[in-house]
Amino acid sequence: MLTEKENQEIREHLERAQNPLFYFDNDQDGLCSYLLMRRFLGRGNGVPVKTSPLDMTYFRRVDEFNPDYIFILDQPSVSNEFFEALYERNIPVVWIDHHDFDKNTLPDYANYYNPLFNKDKTNEPVVDLCYRVVNGKEDLWLLIVGCIADKYLPEEYTEFLKKYPDLGIESNEPFDIFYNSEIGKIARMLGTGLKDRTGFVMKMIRFLINTKTPYEILEEKKENNTMHETFNKIDGRLQKNLKKAREEFDGGDVLFFTYSGATSMSADIANRLSYEFQGKVIVVAFVKGARVNLSIRGLKIREKVLKVLKDLPLSTGGGHENAVGAQIDYNQLGKFERKLRDLVSEK
Repeated sequence: MLTEKENQEIREHLERAQNPLFYFDNDQDGLCSYLLMRRFLGRGNGVPVKTSPLDMTYFRRVDEFNPDYIFILDQPSVSNEFFEALYERNIPVVWIDHHDFDKNTLPDYANYYNPLFNKDKTNEPVVDLCYRVVNGKEDLWLLIVGCIADKYLPEEYTEFLKKYPDLGIESNEPFDIFYNSEIGKIARMLGTGLKDRTGFVMKMIRFLINTKTPYEILEEKKENNTMHETFNKIDGRLQKNLKKAREEFDGGDVLFFTYSGATSMSADIANRLSYEFQGKVIVVAFVKGARVNLSIRGLKIREKVLKVLKDLPLSTGGGHENAVGAQIDYNQLGKFERKLRDLVSEK
C-alpha cells in the first residue's frame, strides 16, 4: 500500500484541483478508482482510456475541459509526448498506478505513486489505493467491485458482507465472488458497460457518480436501462465464445483461443477461462484486421510472453506477473503460439 505521507500528498493535490481531469484505465479497477475520487471531490471530469500507452490521441480532452490538474489512474504507460504537452501548459500531473514500470523514464514534473516502489512492495489494485486516499467508507461497495474484478480481495470484504449480506458470498477467492454473487454481477455489468459506445459509457458514468447504493444498479429503471441491455447483449456474446473455447480445448498446458467480432472481450474471456481451468496458461486472441490483441493468464507468465515478443517486430506487451496484455501483427500469431507453447512446456 502507499504510505500515509503519500496518501496525504495525493489528498492535497485533489483538494487543490478546482477543475481536474481524470484519465482512467477502461476496466472496473480504473472506473471505480475514478468514481471514488470524483465522489469524494465533487468536481472534475473523467475519460476512460482504451489503449496503451496514454498518448496524444487523448490530448484533445485537455483542450475540451481546460483542466488545472491531471490525474492518471491505473495506466501502465504514458507517452513522452503526452507529458511534454502537459508540461508546456504547466498542468500538474498525479499518476497513481500498480504496474511494473521503469521509473528512469518518468519526467521530474510528474507526481508518481506506486506501492511497487515502496519499502514493502505490493501491487494491490489502484481502487484499493484510492479508497485509502479518500477514506471512502460510504463507497465500500465500489472498492469491492474494483478489487474482485482485478482478482484481489481486500481486507474490507468482511465489513462489506456485514453491510450487504445479500450481495456477497462467503469466500476468500475473488473470482468466486466475481462470478457467483450479486456484487460480482454489478462488477460484470460495469465491465460490459465500458464496452458500449462512448455516449452510453458517459451516461453510465454520470449515473454511477450519483448512485447511493449498489442496489440502484441491480434494479433496472429508466436511468440505467442501457446498462442492463448492454450487459445482456454482450454477456450473451461472451457465453458463446466461452462455449466455443471450452469445446476447442485439447486438455494440454495451454488453452489458446482465437476469435473476432464487433466487440473485444479478450480480458473477460481470459479471466473466466483462468477461473475454470486453473493451473493452465490461457491465451485469448482477438483478431481485428491486421492486428491481434492478446490477453494472457498464467503463473509467472509475463516473463515468457515478453521473451516471445522480443522476436516479433511491431509487437507490444506488458502487465502483471500472472496477467499480461499484448498486441502483435496477425501474420505473427502462429509464431507467437508456437514459441509460447515451447516455453510453457519447458516448465
